[in-house]
Amino acid sequence: MNREKAWELLTRYTKSESLIHHALAVEAGMRHYARHFGKDEEYWGITGLLHDFEYEAYPDERNHPYRGSEILKKEGFPEEMRRAIMGHASYTGVPRDTLLAKTLFAVDELAGFIMAVALVRPSRSIHDVKPKSVKKKFKTHAFAAKVNREEIAQGIAELGVDETEHIQRVIDALRMVAADIGLEGEPQG
Repeated sequence: MNREKAWELLTRYTKSESLIHHALAVEAGMRHYARHFGKDEEYWGITGLLHDFEYEAYPDERNHPYRGSEILKKEGFPEEMRRAIMGHASYTGVPRDTLLAKTLFAVDELAGFIMAVALVRPSRSIHDVKPKSVKKKFKTHAFAAKVNREEIAQGIAELGVDETEHIQRVIDALRMVAADIGLEGEPQG
């Protein structure tokens, strides 16, 4: 199991640039948290990278992430990783009973939301996003309406972290891959 194999699997199933950007963002968030918790950065990053890899092919709740878990099993990915990926979708009923699973759930929706916040900034840059602006956008339910705010709050609670610190950690992680996820920004003026 290595990132090269994970990347090949992701790009075999995912063609959408926005879904690839999301996968890279969640990978960055997971790597950041792995460093924070003193865990295996590669393992955690791959978990984030692959959490939605088959979503484009199987976007409905009957299939996602079930089909992905089956594919990952055939490809030899570990059970702990597959369970964390299953648990990131609340409707599966798979408990998030490991730090890996709790972190993936806490990072996933928030990373997508923060990316949306960055994209509406005049600069379109993650470097201009602050936790305060993310929290303000949480209150605007028409903004990024598909993002499940209750799951963001639940993820923060399950992980047992401060909301502002968690938002800042995910922003910091996304800044590290800004160019890769299309959020480096545009020149102003």
